[in-house]
Amino acid sequence: MSEISKSEATHEIIERVKALREIEGISKETLAQKLGFECGEYDEWESGKKEFPIGSLVEIADFFNVDLSELITGSTSKLKTYCLTKAGEAPEVSRRPMYSYWNLAYNFHRKKCEPFLVEASVDTENKPISLNTHPGQEFDYLLEGRLLMSVGGRETELGPGDCIYYDSTEPHGMKALGGKPARFLAFVL
Repeated sequence: MSEISKSEATHEIIERVKALREIEGISKETLAQKLGFECGEYDEWESGKKEFPIGSLVEIADFFNVDLSELITGSTSKLKTYCLTKAGEAPEVSRRPMYSYWNLAYNFHRKKCEPFLVEASVDTENKPISLNTHPGQEFDYLLEGRLLMSVGGRETELGPGDCIYYDSTEPHGMKALGGKPARFLAFVL
């Protein structure tokens, strides 16, 4: 993020989520329950103790009928015919320390999925896989590097050109292998 720090961006996202929730008159507990999140974990996200997982932000945006880009940036997406994102111009959505996400259709209004270019840092290789869940489904297509995927307790290694489609309510996570970062396309549905 260039203009504001990651902590400022995280704080702004939290404030937008709170505002949407309060406008609708929904408690934290009710929102967590309606979206299938654990109340304690949701409270940690909204209090800033933990960052919102990107998939959970997709679900929150959908619940409040706003685009993810609006929730993250505070700006309303306007494009309805197409959204062209030139190489290197996708805005970065920093959500987890060892992963970088670039929103590939950030300005398209009312998307049916959220497409991201994701990079798992080489630093993930020597750490345990961090698992998360979110409602919906996900499709990941590996572009470069090697990636160890864990979905529902099963692990599989992916190489360039391999892809995986899964129920994202199952605990899932990944890490780079081979001493190099892994880059992949992720479509959160």
